[in-house]
Amino acid sequence: MDELNSELGALGASLRDEDPNVAREIQVIQSTLFHVGACLATTPGSPLADSLKSIDDKQIKSLETAIDRMDALLPPLTGFILPAGHAAATWAHVARTVCRRAERHAVTLLGEAMEEKRSETYGRILVYMNRLSDYLFVLARYCNRIMGVQDIPWTK
Repeated sequence: MDELNSELGALGASLRDEDPNVAREIQVIQSTLFHVGACLATTPGSPLADSLKSIDDKQIKSLETAIDRMDALLPPLTGFILPAGHAAATWAHVARTVCRRAERHAVTLLGEAMEEKRSETYGRILVYMNRLSDYLFVLARYCNRIMGVQDIPWTK
């Protein structure tokens, strides 16, 4: 989670002047990721586990709302795009890649440690990570748009 949080910090800094609302949104995501990391690093059933803040439906819905908000401003995708464009967009693409890697690691970790009592919490973490990577993809396209840069289509 540390690497992802660092990537998001760079992304947020690159957007501070262009879209301060999205920069603040990224800071909220960074804070949430600290909770995710703490949850993943804590042994299920330990005394500390019950005191941790879990991911709730509101946080997942917030990502989905942001995705819809940005996507409404973008032209429809008609093919694959390269992870390129403006520097802010490339930070978002890098963060998305790191997020997908973290999601895969979380699936492995949680598959090994799943308990009935914790399954809802773990399930929400996985949903949050999945939606976050989708958010970062749309954010990359949004960054290109607000910076006046076209997405670069993949040519076969």
